[in-house]
Formats: sequence, structure tokens, C-alpha cells
Amino acid sequence: MVDHLANTEINSQRIAAVENCFGASGQPLALPGRVLLGEGILTKECRKKPKPRIFFLFNDILVYGSIIINKRKYNSQHIIPLEDVTLETLPDTLQMKNRWMIKTSKKSFVVSAASLTERKEWISHLEECIKHLLTKTGRQPCREHAAPWIPDKATDICMRCTHTKFSTLTRRHHCRKCGFVVCADCSRQRFLMPRLSPKPLRVCNLCYRQLLAEEKKGAQYSTSASSWASCPRHRILTCGLTSCLISLTSPKLRSFTTSRMGAKDFI
Repeated sequence: MVDHLANTEINSQRIAAVENCFGASGQPLALPGRVLLGEGILTKECRKKPKPRIFFLFNDILVYGSIIINKRKYNSQHIIPLEDVTLETLPDTLQMKNRWMIKTSKKSFVVSAASLTERKEWISHLEECIKHLLTKTGRQPCREHAAPWIPDKATDICMRCTHTKFSTLTRRHHCRKCGFVVCADCSRQRFLMPRLSPKPLRVCNLCYRQLLAEEKKGAQYSTSASSWASCPRHRILTCGLTSCLISLTSPKLRSFTTSRMGAKDFI
């Protein structure tokens, strides 16, 4: 694809310029084989309101951050491995057009481009990079994605109980499992989801019950598997199979097989 540009001076200079814009708040981006393919400003649908964000597409990662001074200073750097990315085109809304969702196992969010053509170009280049990377690494596409957070302004009431109204005193909360906007009473539980965080996260009551049921089902399966492995009948079958394998590797059989077989901007 563009691997021949990896060790060129111009590529090194472009990556260094991005690193300088993020400064000490950002992570080093220069790695052997990494190529900066393009950059652009997209509108990200954040919790409070849509905000412009700068995006950089590399051949193995997607980097984005907040704009302090365009082309000069950025912060809040986020790095997303492309192996973990799945894209989904979304319909327009009254407020946002040319939308699509960037889905990953840890975080999913919606962005929009300035035009339909720009959206097509972004999606095309992203999909090409993802396909090339998965082919190169032999990995399968990510199947499990984090739910995107529904923006605060999308609802004035709790999306679970549907009667609690949000106000200055009644805060909005987000379930980390489904992304719904919920009230405190409907999201008092915490649940450990290692894929998202090493610490227990806030979840709504419905998701908490579902997660508990899944955990219980997994525990029962593990117990059943352990019980089967330890039962006398299974041990007898295993011993018989072991004896059979030992007999097949006896000296007489080895000598027989030996005598018969012989030795063997977007770029």
C-alpha cells in the first residue's frame, strides 16, 4: 500500500510536526513502518454538544485530539489501533449531516464530515487501512464494541424509568454498557467490565441484571465442565485413550514404520 513511504524523510517530518503540535501532553507517534496518510477536522458528537476535533490517519492507528490553535497546538490526544476499528454509516439528523460511527471495543463515538464527499474519502481510506492491516497481521475483525454514549441533550428524562426529569439538581448519568442517559436511582450499581476498564463502572439497573445473569451462566458452565472432567467415567475413558496412545508408540511399531516409510492528505 504505502509501506514504501515508511522510511522517507518527508514522512518523518510530517509525524514530527504532529508530535510537536501535541507537545508534552501527547504520546510519541514515530515508529518503524508507521506512515502518516492524512489529516482533517471532523465534528465529534460529544456528551454535552458536538465539537470540532483534529484527526490524523496513520497506516496502523487513528489519532485525534482537541484543537487549541489549528495547525499549531492540540491536546487531549487519543490513539486508536485500527485493528480494533469498525465503521458504520449513519443517517443525517437535523443538527448533524454526513455522519458515521467509529466503533471500538473500548469506546465508540459518532463523527460528521463537512460534506458527503469528505465522508466517503475518510471511510474509504479507513477501510482500506483496516483491511490491509488485518491481512498483514492475520487477525479477525473486532466483533464486540462499546456502546456509544447518547448525548445529554437527546433526552430530558431518564431513559430507563422514563419519569425522572433532569435539572440542575438532578444530574444525568450514562450507563457504560448500553450508553443510555439515566438518573442516579436507575444507575446505582457498578460492574467490572475488564474490556472497558480495570475498575467497576456505572451501569443501569437493567444492564446490571443482564450482566449478572451472564456472569452466573458462565460460572455454571465452568462448574459443569470441571465436574465432567473429574467424574470417574471420564477418567476411565482418558486412561484407556492414554494406554492406546502408548501402545501405538511401542518399539515394535516404531521399527515397523521406520522400515516401511524411510526418512522424510491522504497519500
